[in-house]
Formats: sequence, C-alpha cells, structure tokens
Amino acid sequence: MQRKVLYALLLIGLVAAPFAGGYPLFVMKVLCFALFAAAFNLLIGYTGLLSFGHAMFLASAGYTTGYAIQSLGFTPELGVLGGTAVATLLGMIVGLFAIRRQGIYFSMVTLALAQMVYFVFLQAPFTHGEDGLQGVPRGKLFGLLSLDSDIALYYVVLVVMVLAFMLIVRIVHSPFGQVLVAIKENEPRAISLGYDTDRFKLLAFVLSAGLAGLAGSLKVLVLGFETLGDAYWTMSGLVILMTLVGGMGTLFGPLLGAALIVALEDRLGDIGTALASVTGVDWFRSLGESATIVTGLIFIACVLAFRRGIVGEIVARVRPLRA
Repeated sequence: MQRKVLYALLLIGLVAAPFAGGYPLFVMKVLCFALFAAAFNLLIGYTGLLSFGHAMFLASAGYTTGYAIQSLGFTPELGVLGGTAVATLLGMIVGLFAIRRQGIYFSMVTLALAQMVYFVFLQAPFTHGEDGLQGVPRGKLFGLLSLDSDIALYYVVLVVMVLAFMLIVRIVHSPFGQVLVAIKENEPRAISLGYDTDRFKLLAFVLSAGLAGLAGSLKVLVLGFETLGDAYWTMSGLVILMTLVGGMGTLFGPLLGAALIVALEDRLGDIGTALASVTGVDWFRSLGESATIVTGLIFIACVLAFRRGIVGEIVARVRPLRA
C-alpha cells in the first residue's frame, strides 16, 4: 500500500513539474535515463546477468529513430517504434551469443559485441561518424500533435515512461518474473525443476534491450541529436552506476539513481558556483569540470556504506520495523 502511495505522489509531482518550476527538457532527459536504468535493472537486478554492453541498445535505437525521422520522413511514433524494434532485434542476436556463457564471461561477450557495434557506428555513413546526427526534428505525433513544444513532448514522454514502468512492474510480479528471480538465486535448482533457463534468460535480455532502445528513441526526440557517446562503453558503465547507487533489484532504485547521476552531471557546475558564493572558496567553481570524480566518489561511498543502494538500504532498515 505504501508503495502505491509513493508511486502516486511521484506521478503527481511529475505531472505538475512543468508548472512548478521544473525545466521540461531536463526532466525529460532524467525520464529517459530512468527508463534506461530500469530496463538494465530488469536484467541484472532480477535475472542476475551483468551486461557491459547495454549502451549499444540505447545508441542503435537512437540512430535508427533519428535517421528514420530526419532522412526517411517518418513520423515520431513510427520512428520510435522502428528504433525500439531495431534494439529488440539486436538484443535477440546478442543474447543468442551471450547467454551461452555465465558470470564474467557473459559480461565480456556483451562488452566485445558492444564495441563492435560502436565501431560500426563510427564508420557508417548514416551516423555521420564523430559529428553524429544533428538537428533531428520532432515532427507531429500521429500527424496531429506538434511536438515542437517542450510541454507537449514532456507529457508524451511521461505517458510512455509510465506505461513502460507499468510493464516492468508487471513482468517482475508475474510468474515469469519469479522464474527470473529463481534463476538469479540458484540456476542449477531452477534447471532441476524443469525450467529452460536459457530461454528465460534470452527473453529477459531481449525485453531489457527493447526497453533500453525505447529510452534511446525518446532521448533523440527530446534532445534532437544522437552521438557516439551513447554507444561507447562508458555509457554502459554509467547505467551500471545508476542502478547500483539507486538500489539493484528494487523497482524505484534505478529511477532514483538515474535522477541523481543526471542531476549531478548537469547541475554540478551550478551547485559549485553556489557553494563558492556562500563559502568564498573558489575551488568549488571547478566542480562542473570534475563531474566524473564526484560521481566516482559517490559510487565508492555507496559501495562502502550503502551496498544495497540508497533504496535497498532504506527497504532493509524499514522492513524489520514494519514486522
């Protein structure tokens, strides 16, 4: 019951955000990365599969959507569907290779394939190499609603995000989700009970890839460009950081982790300037250039003090009190 109330309050806050001083473009970026982290958490938090190459799904969907809208004249909804479909298909191909291995070998296979995809994007003519896709138009949704307005696009992204999150919640609480948890906890026992674990892991991988692709497609509509940074291995590391900081294996944790990391990267310079003004220490003004260092320190602090992540630690401490 408390969880439903929390989600309801969060939804009300997001609906009212543009009218309460929230910057729509920034909040939309947070929503896209929150969906990306939630998709990744479905794989690592509930199936126990650590992918070091999830950036390839974000980027492949982003490039597909951007190219389809900009060069092929697709409408936004068709571009997003096309990008999501490409990421899902890529997830199927990668998954067929990756699930043959376990543990660190699985992670290394995903990293190697992701780097191959990165070099394809680097050399492919439709991606424009290091320049990336620039000036992707938002167009009109279903040919009727213009998305040039940040407010209109914000609510479209919010609706898609809510539906995707509801899908993740349904997956986690379904019999299929319980089998995934069983595979994470004890795969040999799941096999002994008659489950085809490779099939379940492949399906979880494909679902995670598709949802990550949906996040990448929405991100292109929001920002209007796609670059190689989304395909590089550091983006895969960033989504791992978001999930671990927020709380792996929790539904709300990746959302909080994504919001925290994106806010730090975008607003750290403003925070540093404010601290410099208050304290008189000029060193704080350089915080904006040290976002990676600050993020790394936060990760170290979470590993040492909050090993379950922020939400995971809160749940672990509240549960005995409720009992």
